[in-house]
Amino acid sequence: MPGISEPIVLGASHSIFNQYLAEMRDESVQTDRLRFRFNMQRASEIIAYEMSKALEYETRTIITPLGSLEMPVLAERPVIAVVLRAALVMHDGFLRVFEGADNAFISAFRQHNPFAESQFDIKIEYISTPELQDRTLFLLDPMIATGKTIVLSYQALIRAGIPRKLFIGGIIASEEGIEYVQRHLPQAQIYVGAIDNELTAKGYIVPGLGDAGDLAFGAKN
Repeated sequence: MPGISEPIVLGASHSIFNQYLAEMRDESVQTDRLRFRFNMQRASEIIAYEMSKALEYETRTIITPLGSLEMPVLAERPVIAVVLRAALVMHDGFLRVFEGADNAFISAFRQHNPFAESQFDIKIEYISTPELQDRTLFLLDPMIATGKTIVLSYQALIRAGIPRKLFIGGIIASEEGIEYVQRHLPQAQIYVGAIDNELTAKGYIVPGLGDAGDLAFGAKN
């Protein structure tokens, strides 16, 4: 797609990131909720670190016990926006990297058609966000399946202003989800752990890892 940045896929090269992702996918390991959350948190810290390379920095004089030097430091405080509930774990990871960030929360869920289980709409019920005009926004959702949740969440958030930079982060995405996000949010830079090639009729990524929210916090009604 001309003018659209290619997604950055952290699992495409060998690093410890793939160890964490493998354990999140492995059904014999992922049933340990504490381990699952810990792996997602560590993977999110790595994604946050990679995003930090694309941010704006300013030079500041740092005074040490023995002298002083000029060093680049973040030029602004970013906003971390997470889609409840699974992205709460990603939020923890990002806050460990960007401890001074402002934060936004979006409640989004799938409302299934009772007469056709494979058909659903994304509903957003709750938003809490700071001012976003001309700021850097990280929008996080661990599973970017159809991509509709990310797009609708962004459209709801920009009532608080249009960010200058938009970064989207996920653990696993589908090819279809990536294409949908790129089509509707061409300004976004996408960072994901892996891109899987199949999406089921019910909107689940294959091979994926299952329901990230349930694995992190337990089954829901």
